[in-house]
Amino acid sequence: MQFQITNPFSTELPADPNQDTVPRAVTKACFSYVTPRIPSNPQLVHYSKEVAQLIGITTAEATNTAFTAIFSGKEILPNTRPYAMNYAGHQFGNWAGQLGDGRAINLTQIQHLQQKYTLQLKGAGATPYSRRADGLAVLRSSIREHLCSEAMHHLGVPTTRSLSLILTGDTVLRDVLYDGHPEYEKGAVICRVAPSFIRFGNFELFSSQKDLQTLKLLTNFTIKHHFPEIKGTSKTDYIAFFKAVADKTRTMVTHWQRVGFVHGVMNTDNMSILGLTIDYGPYGWLEDYNPDWTPNTTDRENRRYRFGNQPQIALWNLYQLANALFPLIEQAAPLEAILDAFQTQYEADYTSMMRNKLGLCMAAETDLELLQLLSQNLLLHETDYTIFFRKLSELQKTDSEETAFEILSEAFYKPEKISPQTQDSWLYWITQYTLRLQKETASDPDRKSRMNAVNPKYVLRNYMAQLAIEAAEKEDYSLIEELHILLKKPYHEQPNAQKWFAKRPDWARQKIGSSMLSCSS
Repeated sequence: MQFQITNPFSTELPADPNQDTVPRAVTKACFSYVTPRIPSNPQLVHYSKEVAQLIGITTAEATNTAFTAIFSGKEILPNTRPYAMNYAGHQFGNWAGQLGDGRAINLTQIQHLQQKYTLQLKGAGATPYSRRADGLAVLRSSIREHLCSEAMHHLGVPTTRSLSLILTGDTVLRDVLYDGHPEYEKGAVICRVAPSFIRFGNFELFSSQKDLQTLKLLTNFTIKHHFPEIKGTSKTDYIAFFKAVADKTRTMVTHWQRVGFVHGVMNTDNMSILGLTIDYGPYGWLEDYNPDWTPNTTDRENRRYRFGNQPQIALWNLYQLANALFPLIEQAAPLEAILDAFQTQYEADYTSMMRNKLGLCMAAETDLELLQLLSQNLLLHETDYTIFFRKLSELQKTDSEETAFEILSEAFYKPEKISPQTQDSWLYWITQYTLRLQKETASDPDRKSRMNAVNPKYVLRNYMAQLAIEAAEKEDYSLIEELHILLKKPYHEQPNAQKWFAKRPDWARQKIGSSMLSCSS
């Protein structure tokens, strides 16, 4: 493997002069140099051919021992010095101070076909930011991130990518639900790929430390390398930078709501400055439509990061970023204007997105009422979010209400228990929806095609990931590959994969790993 090494982050920004990995406060430094922990017996479990090609790795190179050695942390790429980033953050709404890359180590940045990518190992050992943790990861959580990163990309959701999943040959002690019952699990490392892993928390750190010199260096660096359309470094340019981040964040969250994805831990240190979905921990997809659902056991009481609250949390996080950048701008009004506009712009984006999910090209005055009634109906009886919108495309303008209801009933978890009142509510909505379709000029086949391009048939349901994990723990990795292939074409019918177009099985309702997860998951 021959990479074109660039490494601007570690050459243009200040480094921590201390070379050890002892947990400590690190000031006036954007990163600390670290060395990945050498695994005892690394074994390649799976890799993404697409991501390998993206960064210039051939199939032959990806299946040799050098690939496994480098992307497990056993060997260091020539002319590189791995490092861990220094950042702070708000966790569950509370200021947590310095956090940093506790179990992530950036190997290097490379350039391939005029595009730049940072290669980052997750689970490769301790850093100065590991606090009381070991910096390692387990197979369970690594499978979830590896599969989800690629699934999200193919859904059209902005995300970091995952190149490889490698067993380390070592065991890791983890308490899955933080309930005082730790167990040893298989250790693993994944290689994450993104243009940058800079987060909101990078800026929060230096602002909180009143280190305006480093804050300015970081902001100028980020604009130069990741927002080249912003040409300068004046206060006006910093405002433009903040607006660009807000726009990217809004786009990302709108996509989350479109596909029913719940991040689970939207702390500011888990918010990418590029509007990428980052740090796949206790994430999940909606099974039944429930705006109050969160997959995170740590968030079970307050449900701060529940599905329906994600847009508001994104805005709250942007307020924290605005506070961090304020010392460079010294003007509150332009930042407040961007923040005030976020909600209005999101509502417009959301309405447009939902129109697309319903197959409506033209805006009508009754659309908001139609959407509101739909949200109410989806709560009347346990209804699968993904299946409902996919089946909705099968309705035809000439269908009777009863025929349409029969089609949609496949999305109900217990259709035999639908009450007469609930059925009447659905029949009324179907009537309004059918009347609305009469205003559309597109044919039924054209509308179905457009709807199926935004409403996925296949998503990485929580129980699917759990099945892959349980098989992998028995050294059967075939389901990882099967799901990886399936999720590369989530909008396609894939008749041979019809078994995955199904509601959550009963056994998965309360099963650990399928319903609720912790931050160690």
